[in-house]
Amino acid sequence: MSSDFELRAEAPDAEDVRALLDRHLTFIRDNSPAEECYALDESGLEAENVSLFGLRDDSELLAICALKQIEPFHLELKSMHTAEAARGRGVGRAMLRQLVAWADTNSYARISLETGSNEAFGPARLLYDSAGFRNCEPFGDYVSSPNSIYMTLEL
Repeated sequence: MSSDFELRAEAPDAEDVRALLDRHLTFIRDNSPAEECYALDESGLEAENVSLFGLRDDSELLAICALKQIEPFHLELKSMHTAEAARGRGVGRAMLRQLVAWADTNSYARISLETGSNEAFGPARLLYDSAGFRNCEPFGDYVSSPNSIYMTLEL
């Protein structure tokens, strides 16, 4: 895995960010019931309580992820997606590690997430589990659903 991967704040309207976000939203819509697509679109990423990050290797955007503050010390991991060409290089793991470090440095105590329960989301669930996230009850505005798995990590 490259040690040159750099996590940095991104603008949702940047061309490469928008392209990767569009691929993410397509994936979510193709693999989730319409009423249970919780990924943030460009306008959702512009909310005051949302921070959008990209993981780059030099100038190449490898992955995106948003963190949404849902309580003063609680973040939700939103819209994490690795570019297809960057998969298998440890990019998702590097991004997740750097996001957790950012949250810890910024005095957050917990990160939670919602992800799909079907096979398409299996690799994401394995990544989160390997990083210490554990299954939990729905949080925030979520309600229990057979299509969702909720996970959390105490920092």
